[in-house]
Amino acid sequence: MEDIRKELDKLEQYLKIKPLYWDFDKNEFLWIDTRLLPWKELYRNTKDFRRVAQAIKEMEIRGAPAIGVSAAYGMSLALKYSNANKPEDLLNYAKEAYNVLASTRPTAYNLFWALNRLWNVILKSSEKNDVEFMKEETLNEAHKIYIEDIKNNIEMGKHGSKIIDNNFRIITHCNTGALATAGFGTALGVIRYAFYEGKNIHVYADETRPLLQGARLTIWELKKEGIPSTLIVDGASGLLFSKNMADLAIVGADRITLTGHVANKIGTFNLALAANYHKKPFYVAAPTSTVQPTENPNDIVIEERSPNEVLNIMGQLTIAVDGTHAFNPAFDITPPELIEGIITEKGIVKKPYLNNFKAIMYSY
Repeated sequence: MEDIRKELDKLEQYLKIKPLYWDFDKNEFLWIDTRLLPWKELYRNTKDFRRVAQAIKEMEIRGAPAIGVSAAYGMSLALKYSNANKPEDLLNYAKEAYNVLASTRPTAYNLFWALNRLWNVILKSSEKNDVEFMKEETLNEAHKIYIEDIKNNIEMGKHGSKIIDNNFRIITHCNTGALATAGFGTALGVIRYAFYEGKNIHVYADETRPLLQGARLTIWELKKEGIPSTLIVDGASGLLFSKNMADLAIVGADRITLTGHVANKIGTFNLALAANYHKKPFYVAAPTSTVQPTENPNDIVIEERSPNEVLNIMGQLTIAVDGTHAFNPAFDITPPELIEGIITEKGIVKKPYLNNFKAIMYSY
């Protein structure tokens, strides 16, 4: 545990925004409630895995990497505070926690990646027939996932900053910064790294209807960092590209297939189309933990959320007449031919994605 604490201390310099973390003194999990931003910065805390599941489902915690890390800590809480005295009973309880957490957000692949990784550790540790050992190993693995996510984000920043020249104007969609990860960010982490290198950049942030993650979260992060930015409506990107007001687009991802099909926040496909029509590069930034080991984009489950999110603005203001029907898919899929490159912690993957993803993910 001491090694983990030292590793976290080294990363602290990159965590100007700390979206979620483990309290080692109180042995509980904390996260900032992103639904309340930018109006209120409030941290929630719990020792109950069901509360973590609720936070993920209700989007207090959102962003694929953040969901994965939080699910790992949720599993750790389940074991740590279980009353089970026998390994087989703890395994049964862990399976229940797994199912509850897995049911929260179907599109975010990091969720299942993290849960499966924890489950494998739980199974292996159960061979020692020691309940306390199982609990300790599970929490240690969650800490490792947390640390890896931050490190991977920094590496993505290093690789991705190479595509950003001085004086570039960048469009991004949804929120892909520290708030969507364990810290630092994916697409916004690339932008952040370029800014740290001293490059003069300007970010255009799509507002991202219906929950306005771009307006509420991305602009909030950019302001905290002092990165020049402008908020735009989701439909403005085509005009910006046509007027040569933007040089490229960078977005994150919730799930990527080996073929390079990218599921991301609804509106991403539209942004990719606009960029490609105007011959501007469109990039995706995501860790390899977001890559689903499948070649069939039809395997991607698109989460459909409540119509009320569309019929209201943040649940406060109704914007349509009573009886209006609304369709609210949370994600869309951008085909690989529209994507210039996918920035990962292992480098920028280019076409053909199937061959190149296999090369970086399955090489030993």
